Amino acid sequence: MFSPHGPTLRELAVQALSSVEHGYDLLAPKFDHTPFRTPDPVLEAVEAALAHLGPFERGLDLCCGTGAGMEVLRSVCRESVTGVDFSAGMLTVGREQVSSGGSPRVDWVRADARALPFGPVFDLAVSFGAFGHFLPRELPGLFAQVHSVLRPGGRFVFPIGAPPGPVSPWSWALLGFDTVMRVRNAVRRPPFVMYYRTFRFDDVRRELARAGFTVAHGPLPGFGRRPDGSPRCRLIVATRDSGTPQVRAQ
Repeated sequence: MFSPHGPTLRELAVQALSSVEHGYDLLAPKFDHTPFRTPDPVLEAVEAALAHLGPFERGLDLCCGTGAGMEVLRSVCRESVTGVDFSAGMLTVGREQVSSGGSPRVDWVRADARALPFGPVFDLAVSFGAFGHFLPRELPGLFAQVHSVLRPGGRFVFPIGAPPGPVSPWSWALLGFDTVMRVRNAVRRPPFVMYYRTFRFDDVRRELARAGFTVAHGPLPGFGRRPDGSPRCRLIVATRDSGTPQVRAQ
């Protein structure tokens, strides 16, 4: 599950007993050697889909971590890309790993995604693997923040995986993880918010629409379908004050 360069069990335990911010500061130097980093096939599939929707001028990577999504933005944005995260440690690693030379310009900003320090200056926002750090009741505010920093017609794009079936071992593993997190947060402060089963497709579409987005979605190519025919991974394309974009198959 982890490479030899990844964190030890003790290091993970210390992280989980910290706040989310401090925990990721601790994990940052080894984060890319864990399964928590978004896999390259997902990043590549999203990049290919964005190439058909763009080009874009200014891109935002919400909860950018160590910058894997920043590389996606650099391939489709012409003017600038900005990574925002509230972990100083993750931003430090990102600055070291992502080239800042040439065009587009690369910026890194330490901020909470629930209080973004920008005006409506971006025409593309993406996010990869970060939504488990937000409780369901926080989604309206989070999506409103993204809406506020996009220009009219700007797009908020992210992948969302289908939950494993009820008889899948992964389903029980994720349920077990979320249960342990709830128990931990009930007995220890500050909480460490990271849940795998709270970011649900129907809820996401509803809250995006309430925030003022026109929402489109389609299967992310290369990940196949579940036995019931539904995609294993979808691409959400939420547009501010514009018509519904088309997600093209690759």
